[in-house]
Amino acid sequence: MNRSGAGRNALRTSAILLAFAVIGTAMLAYTHDHTEPVIEKSRQIERLALLNQVLPTSLYDNDLLAGERMIPADQLLGTRKPSTVWIARRGGTLTGVVLEAAAPDGYAGEIMLLIGITANGTVTGVRVTAHRETPGLGDYIERTKSPWVDQFAGKSLTAPDTKRWTVRKDGGAFDARAGATITPRAIVKAVKNALIYYDRHRAAWTAEEK
Repeated sequence: MNRSGAGRNALRTSAILLAFAVIGTAMLAYTHDHTEPVIEKSRQIERLALLNQVLPTSLYDNDLLAGERMIPADQLLGTRKPSTVWIARRGGTLTGVVLEAAAPDGYAGEIMLLIGITANGTVTGVRVTAHRETPGLGDYIERTKSPWVDQFAGKSLTAPDTKRWTVRKDGGAFDARAGATITPRAIVKAVKNALIYYDRHRAAWTAEEK
């Protein structure tokens, strides 16, 4: 084959490859544009379902996901980077919040939490969202494996008294499984600190009422 023929073949091959690349890119873009909204909607449904595990739907009539705010890292929340608070309102009045928090001193490291709190500072629910605690020993903090976290519901900074915000082994008001007290100590402390954080910021969130 002479050089001109080889050149034409090369150009034809390049054109075919380019056409396939353009078509493939277009198909990927089309698929992304049509599936991303569905995926995002599914994420939103899952997120709201989790929030509703710690804050009863009867407490609010606003769009809880739309009430999302980013808040700076704070020692009381145990966070090292910005986290999220969801503001719940009924009739425009603050009725509660859901806070992202962390217990930095778990047995195997940081334990991530969601904490629901009513406007008057009472815990409505706690869920562990991530941890590395020992399977079969410290993982009873997961609600799917144990109702242990349910004992926080109804508690506040005055019930029990702040001095009793620790596990029973240390003279506190909270149960802990024998042989695994570091993990519950960390969570009890984190929930207590989240209540203190909420108490300090309640006025600012109340001021946002419309």
